[in-house]
Amino acid sequence: GGGPAGISAAIYAARAGLSPLVVAPPMGGQLQGKGVDVENYPGMHNVTGPAVISSMREQAASFGAVFEVESVTSVDASKRPFKVHTESHIIETHAIIVATGAESNWLNVTGEYEMRGGGVSSCATCDGAAFYQKDVLVVGGGDAAMEDALVLARTSKSVTVIHRRDTFRASKILAQRIIEHPSISIRWNTTVEEILGTVLESPPSGESESEDLDLDADVGIPQKVVSGAILKDVSTGEEENISCDAVFIAIGHTPATSFLVDVVDFEPDHPGYIKTVGRTTRTSVAGIFAAGDVADNMYRQAVTSAGSGAAAALDAERWLSEEGLGNEAAEFEAELLAELMADDEGSSKVSDQYNAYEEAGGKMAGVRESVRAEL
Repeated sequence: GGGPAGISAAIYAARAGLSPLVVAPPMGGQLQGKGVDVENYPGMHNVTGPAVISSMREQAASFGAVFEVESVTSVDASKRPFKVHTESHIIETHAIIVATGAESNWLNVTGEYEMRGGGVSSCATCDGAAFYQKDVLVVGGGDAAMEDALVLARTSKSVTVIHRRDTFRASKILAQRIIEHPSISIRWNTTVEEILGTVLESPPSGESESEDLDLDADVGIPQKVVSGAILKDVSTGEEENISCDAVFIAIGHTPATSFLVDVVDFEPDHPGYIKTVGRTTRTSVAGIFAAGDVADNMYRQAVTSAGSGAAAALDAERWLSEEGLGNEAAEFEAELLAELMADDEGSSKVSDQYNAYEEAGGKMAGVRESVRAEL
């Protein structure tokens, strides 16, 4: 994985003297796909998600991490070293840190993909503050949707929860809070059929060049922002246009862990999420570690993922040391250097016994006449 968890793990592993290889596709990842500014990551200000990932990759590469633009299809953990199968070849490794993340589930309706970053989001904690005193929709009926609605109700003008059934799947306490909240309204038995948007006007000529120019933006493609949605009553089939400034999709996440089925154990209550041992990042298979959203069904934040990536690298480094495994290239280099030093010591002992230069009448032991003249 090439998100905050994977790259943090690579940085820590490289600085520990290991040889981390980051295997990740060029696109994908929640932070990579975040076109708006990242505002909740310490030290980052007025910078987009892709720019954050680019900076992380540059830092990891500076310490020696190597990047492989591939997707992992399967892992063979039946024998050592492990074999990681990608779309084009096989990689052998002593340890694996799984940091492939969890993708948000989407509605797959018209306007949804085009306006991600323009009012369509799957993270109220990340993007809610951008819609201060605005009208927003939350789609979903589980705990995640309830939590998002409560978070948004603190800053938004109004919050409307859209749910396709007549009861919430969420816990009773959360559902009751939503029902009783004065700033939250509920549309039962309703689905979102389409997300509507308007095209942002281009800045006047001469104003487009600024220090805040987003180099990650798609040049030439008009940027659209959410202006409303088309809702459908599932009981009557009637459709209605509703105005809003943002649509938050909260219908769950799917961890990108299908390639590990029958390899590691998963959380029984949270399908797809890797089960870790205690408070560590260790999995049910020695030598395989899990970091970020693949093992986090609660927080799913870039900053918490980065922290767990660092923890996974520390766990992996300790385990490799315990097993007597590590960086073979560095170990071979150290052994070769030790042999050369031993040879030098042997040569010194020989020179102490006999010095042809001194026997010939030289005045400086062990130094040629031409060098003596220069000194």
